[in-house]
Amino acid sequence: MEELKPNEQRAKNATILIWIVLIMEIVAFVSHFFQYILLQSAANGEAISMEYATSNDLRERIIAIISLIVYLVSAFTFIQWFRRAYFNLHLRVNLLSHNEGWAAGCWFVPILNLYRPNQIMKEMFEETKQFLKKNEISINEGFTSIGLWWTLWIVNGFLGQFIFKYSMKAETIDEFTISTIADMISNIIGIPLAIITIQMIKEYSNYETLLTKVEIIE
Repeated sequence: MEELKPNEQRAKNATILIWIVLIMEIVAFVSHFFQYILLQSAANGEAISMEYATSNDLRERIIAIISLIVYLVSAFTFIQWFRRAYFNLHLRVNLLSHNEGWAAGCWFVPILNLYRPNQIMKEMFEETKQFLKKNEISINEGFTSIGLWWTLWIVNGFLGQFIFKYSMKAETIDEFTISTIADMISNIIGIPLAIITIQMIKEYSNYETLLTKVEIIE
């Protein structure tokens, strides 16, 4: 039986980056809140110094750039782990629904990326647990909700598209306020999304480690 390819380091890399994403969500939320206060003050007719407004814009831009970089690196490390995990499952389970390459490619195909990653993740958990039980390896099943994970991911994705398009057209204080509130909602969603994703990687990594024990049994 072919040995599984190591995936522990990829799991660690993905987890670390998602923790950083979580921290940036909190930082961004605080920054957006300060911007919301500034916008409310302006809406109420209070005088806002140019220095204060410029400082706010600079802070928002810096945080946005850092958040984008962290998000992209996080996505890269997650997909690396995801693809390797699906590849390893192919070494133990025959007739999976998709080629292991789709574990990476499905994230970049329009429409398909709305459901295929979720399907593969569910298949990974279900097939791995069935395989381990079939080979009489006891497992401690966690409480990861893949459905909740994917729901938060989709909602946050559509919200992000709305924010981008709306903020590009925003000109008035009210429009900037709506955009800022939407940003804060996105941050609030992003926090549990990050936590669930971390838990999901940890739980599946434990199952993946148990897959190696099948080699000893067989």
